[in-house]
Amino acid sequence: MSKTQEVLSDVVIKFAGDSGDGMQLTGSQFTNNTALMGIDLATFPDFPAEIRAPQGTLPGVSGFQLRFSSDHVYTPGDAVDVLVAMNAAALKTNLTSLKKGGKIIANTDGFDAKNLRLANYPEGENPLENNSLENYTVIKIDVTKLTREALADMTMGMKEKDRAKNMFVLGFLYFMYGRDMENTISFIKEKFGKKPDIFESNVRVLKAGYNYGDTTETFTTTYKVEKAKMEPGVYRSIMGNQAVSMGLIAASQKSGLPLFLGSYPITPASDILHDLARHKAFGVKTFQAEDEIAAITSAIGAAYGGSLGVTTSSGPGIALKGEAMGLAVMLEIPLLIINIQRGGPSTGLPTKTEQSDLMQAYYGRNGECPMPIVSASTPGDCFSAVYEAVRIAVQHMTPVIFLSDGYIANGAEPWKFPQSADLLEIPVKFKQGLDEGEEKLQPYKRDEKLVRPWAIPGTPGLEHRIGGLEKQDVTGNVNYEPDNHQHMVKTRQAKVDMIANYIPEQKLDSGPEKGKVLVLGWGSTYGAIKSACAELQSQGKSVAHAHLRYIRPFPKNLGAILKNYETVLIPEINNGQLIRIIRDVYFVDAKGYNKIKGTPIAKSELVEELGKWV
Repeated sequence: MSKTQEVLSDVVIKFAGDSGDGMQLTGSQFTNNTALMGIDLATFPDFPAEIRAPQGTLPGVSGFQLRFSSDHVYTPGDAVDVLVAMNAAALKTNLTSLKKGGKIIANTDGFDAKNLRLANYPEGENPLENNSLENYTVIKIDVTKLTREALADMTMGMKEKDRAKNMFVLGFLYFMYGRDMENTISFIKEKFGKKPDIFESNVRVLKAGYNYGDTTETFTTTYKVEKAKMEPGVYRSIMGNQAVSMGLIAASQKSGLPLFLGSYPITPASDILHDLARHKAFGVKTFQAEDEIAAITSAIGAAYGGSLGVTTSSGPGIALKGEAMGLAVMLEIPLLIINIQRGGPSTGLPTKTEQSDLMQAYYGRNGECPMPIVSASTPGDCFSAVYEAVRIAVQHMTPVIFLSDGYIANGAEPWKFPQSADLLEIPVKFKQGLDEGEEKLQPYKRDEKLVRPWAIPGTPGLEHRIGGLEKQDVTGNVNYEPDNHQHMVKTRQAKVDMIANYIPEQKLDSGPEKGKVLVLGWGSTYGAIKSACAELQSQGKSVAHAHLRYIRPFPKNLGAILKNYETVLIPEINNGQLIRIIRDVYFVDAKGYNKIKGTPIAKSELVEELGKWV
């Protein structure tokens, strides 16, 4: 039958099912398809915390939220237009996020008596049958049955056939939103080309889902979202951890330093290790260590030997790296420590997002142990932010902490990637020999930036002592004298503080230069703050937005900016950490807005909060 087409400007879809239902793959394929059409997007993968939660239970629900629009997109959306529920637990977990009048695409096979019991529905109650969903449009599809029918003549086990049911849903949605399937077919061929049965089953079920949408009489409308009006250029879909890997490789190439990653797997940082391990052609060396301490100390050794030393982890692993981070500060060598934050404390919420490690980055080591801190704001921003973190590390001979989080790491957005020629060079200068008048190397003799020389082991005449004991000024010899220790502590701090002279001044992201409210953010709150401020600015409200990349040291003009507003509001996905530092440094009575639920701050929440101040 013929279908009518409706043009939409903005759509939010949530794919949800058991962790074995392939929702992450389905979401990522729909995301790639959307990006290829030139439509702006943002994603929010939502992984279950349990590695193998019992099938069909609430803790085992895996989700993937995607927002796509013909306008600029900064968040994956506050509320969902379409919920794909592969079973009863997926519906129960995500129904509160669905807009009234929204669509539910339900796999009826996932609502049998067993699934309803596992999802803790009352005995005999089925939400698809009891009118509890009357405020929504429910599209009931027996995905499992239709998948098996499409593969009836294939000699595969029932379990293997059922694994393709996510492709049925994907095909149905491709028809629903007027999409071409070719990019997904190419992906399936690349992934399963050497396994013809799996390749054929997935493609056949994908097409079956598409044809079902075309022929069913219960679904009468298709939808279209136009291309976004974006700056001309070549774009790709990028996830935060992918962008970190690319930024590290680019920095390695531009600095001429071989890249060494010493890492121990931990959610949500592991993807950086996996990704960099694929790029040996760029001279990248990856080492999966036996523990977090071995990971960072191997990176310290690589940095001492003249490589770009990097280690990656999340909060619990960063805690274990603490002593070695202090060693790197004492040695004054370039090292990049990447923290992809997650919910804590302890092992906390391994798959959920949080910004709760800022105090750890500032103060989480013994002694006076200052380190620069650079933060990324979006998935695409990870590239340039980590590139800048490398620049600071090698040009100021200091370890640097780079902060991202699970929301940024696993989220995706269109990214207009730079050309190599557009990237700033990262000049590196190794000490080649003794200066005039030197009888032996003075390893802690400093230049105008208070930076000591980078002397590579094996360079004739440049033998020198290293270690974690306090250094004598200039000579680097072990020294316990009180005055020397105070001098060295103050010098190490002054070196980090002086980096403010070599980073850009802070700029406003939007809003008036003076006014009622400045919303000051860092990290993954960027999209929610930008969207909320844009809405209030369109109503004539006096609200501005500034977002920090450089958190230690702060840009030199930040204090002057803060004084131009009656109120400074700092939203954070923690219990208030940046706000404490801002109050301490600038004596500003900043106000906080804090959310600690393992989920991002929503635009609507901020609009409501800002309404109290504007």
